[in-house]
Amino acid sequence: MEIRDKVIAIIADQAVLEPSDVTMDSTLEDLGIDSLGLVESIFAIEEAFDISVPFNANDPQESDFDISSVASIVAGIEKLVAEQK
Repeated sequence: MEIRDKVIAIIADQAVLEPSDVTMDSTLEDLGIDSLGLVESIFAIEEAFDISVPFNANDPQESDFDISSVASIVAGIEKLVAEQK
């Protein structure tokens, strides 16, 4: 499974949606994911990819990890996975 597909599946699960309902242009707000859902999504992503996401849950705007859209989250995960190799 590609990184993109796995991230979309995790986000869809948190939003209680079908993966087909999650697009790369979707924002977490569009999907109805609140701050708790965001934190749970980050934990699930970290576990799925065995990475540590540099995310500041108290102030997402100050984080190095862009959560503005599904595409930016996927790009960030791809970068972290590549750095791990």
